[in-house]
Amino acid sequence: SVDCSFSRGVCDWKQDADDDFDWNPADRDRGDGYYMAVPAFVGHKNDMGRLKLLLTDLKPKSSYCLIFSYRLAGERVGKLRVFLANKKNTPVWEQNKGKDERWRTGKIDIFQGAETTNSVTFESERGKGKTGEMGVDNVILISGLCPED
Repeated sequence: SVDCSFSRGVCDWKQDADDDFDWNPADRDRGDGYYMAVPAFVGHKNDMGRLKLLLTDLKPKSSYCLIFSYRLAGERVGKLRVFLANKKNTPVWEQNKGKDERWRTGKIDIFQGAETTNSVTFESERGKGKTGEMGVDNVILISGLCPED
């Protein structure tokens, strides 16, 4: 498995230069490292912030599971989407509200076919809300399909 978490990960993360705002590091409550976050008050409604994970060493014709923690805290905070490079315009995962402030786990199967997925993009779309934040943490890539819960 490949640890792409932000505090100690080995992966190559890039801010998108053509979006409206950046994701920023935020300290974890427990004090062990940080996660990436977008506060609800950043930008204007429908503005986008994209954080891209560059995947350079994935083997073609094999499958992977991307597992990550996410949090959508606050009223009408917006949408969090995940895109794979070879399916640019359609999100493979999307969430637009949290039931509460807790961290949850997202899982995405990545199938490497004729085209290799060379990046995963986490996109934050700003909502109407003024409080709360979107957060992403503990991004891990493992070989094989995602396990059932």
